[in-house]
Amino acid sequence: MTKRSTYVILAAGGSAALLLGAWGFQHIGGLAPCKMCIWQRYPHVVAVVIGALALMLPKLNPLPLIGALAAIITAGIGFFHAGVEQGWWEGPSTCTSGDIGGLSAEELMNQIMAAPLVRCDEIPWEMFGLSMAGWNAAISAVLVLLWLAAWRAKA
Repeated sequence: MTKRSTYVILAAGGSAALLLGAWGFQHIGGLAPCKMCIWQRYPHVVAVVIGALALMLPKLNPLPLIGALAAIITAGIGFFHAGVEQGWWEGPSTCTSGDIGGLSAEELMNQIMAAPLVRCDEIPWEMFGLSMAGWNAAISAVLVLLWLAAWRAKA
């Protein structure tokens, strides 16, 4: 096994592990994901597919860079989501409490009825002061480094 394939397995396997963890929290732990939680999953799916392709086509050098891009995108979404949870900035109005100051009673009722069940600005679980979004951001940042190491390694 080459260094490149080892790094690819670690990086794509890390994304697969994060996906399995998220699904475990959702289906076993009963923690329904918010909209931003779902957004963080898409790049991990891409990274797993890229990992499989990179293992099948080891000479195709740009694949690890695409994997790194997927990992940095999910890290960025996770960081943004963690900031929303901490109140550092506002998130999308479709999944946070938002400002209801200038709404009429009808507009307020429409917003309430259209609101998702799970809010993006609440922390449903945390460990060592990091929420799931924060852990996704931190671990995905490490995955970016693994993808870049795979790109630099010889096939």
